[in-house]
Amino acid sequence: MIRLAVFDCDGTLADGQANICLAMALAFADAGLAEPDPRAVRQIVGLSLPQAVAMLVPDRDAELHDAVAEGYKRHFRAMRTDGRLAEEPLFPGIADALTALLDGGWTLGVATGKSDRGLALLLAHHGLTHHFTTLQTADRHPSKPHPAMLYAAMAEAGAMSEATVMIGDTGFDMAMAVAAGTRAIGVTWGYHDRDTLIAAGAHQMCDDAALLPALLDMS
Repeated sequence: MIRLAVFDCDGTLADGQANICLAMALAFADAGLAEPDPRAVRQIVGLSLPQAVAMLVPDRDAELHDAVAEGYKRHFRAMRTDGRLAEEPLFPGIADALTALLDGGWTLGVATGKSDRGLALLLAHHGLTHHFTTLQTADRHPSKPHPAMLYAAMAEAGAMSEATVMIGDTGFDMAMAVAAGTRAIGVTWGYHDRDTLIAAGAHQMCDDAALLPALLDMS
């Protein structure tokens, strides 16, 4: 039986909060909005952009939400082009954990609110592209917590839901896993707190990436 471990990206594999907060602040300024609280921005990491903006300014209409989302993408591309992007480091222990999972026979995937391009660049930068069999992004799916990303990952990898685990740092990841009928492991080094992850359906919690391989083998 194929065992599939699907990882969220921002907040789980890598820490991209500096770039996310800057691009969102610039997009808000373009729209004539006050700069969002970085703490609020961190709470919407993982959602697709229009849904994320809607959570930040729920009293504004969909047209503005879409405009800010497009502004975010425009600024992120510009930051990448002119070298303003901050480093998006892997969280401690992640690289070794991925290698251990592969050595242990796991198939790996990613389900993320990032774009195809953004995910590809991050994985290539860290030399991780070859680790993953299936990559699912916001470019091709509804926003989390809709289960479409996990359904597609399982179909592409040939895995059943009972042999699939979703690993993520937000309640959106946990709720997506519950909706798809997979296991859900919440990690505490990301953007949502432990209580939020458990309330959203986390079956297990992990405080240290080095412990992930053993935890997955128990799931």
